[in-house]
Amino acid sequence: MLHVHNGKGAKDRCVPLGKLLCQGIKRYMVEEVPDKYMFISNYGEPYTRAGILWVVKEAAKKAGIIKDVHTHTLRHSYATHLLENGVNIMQIKELLGHKQIETTMIYLHVARPASCPALSPLDILYGMK
Repeated sequence: MLHVHNGKGAKDRCVPLGKLLCQGIKRYMVEEVPDKYMFISNYGEPYTRAGILWVVKEAAKKAGIIKDVHTHTLRHSYATHLLENGVNIMQIKELLGHKQIETTMIYLHVARPASCPALSPLDILYGMK
C-alpha cells in the first residue's frame, strides 16, 4: 500500500500498488539508492508538476499513444480499470479520495463493469493476480 500524503484535494489516502509495481520499485531502490526523494530531476531536486507532466507525455509518446495525455489521465484510467474489473464503486470513491460519489461517477462514464474484483490494474494487465 502507498500512503498518499496531502494528495489531490489536500487529502491523505492509501492506494494499493500491486505486486508488479512493488517489484519494479524494489529494483529501482536497489539500483538507484535514492536519498531524500524517490525520483529526482537532473538538477537533484524533486520533480515539479511540470516535470511529472513531461515524463507522462514522453512515456505516452514512446508508447505510440497519439491522444493528448496528462497526469490526470492516469487517475481516470485507474478508476475506469478498477470498475471494469469489478471493484465496488464505493471502494473506488475512497481510493480516489472523493467526498461525494457523484465525483467518482464522472470518471466512470466509459467503464464496462465485469464480475470479478481486482486490487491492481497493473497486476491484471500483466497476469499477476
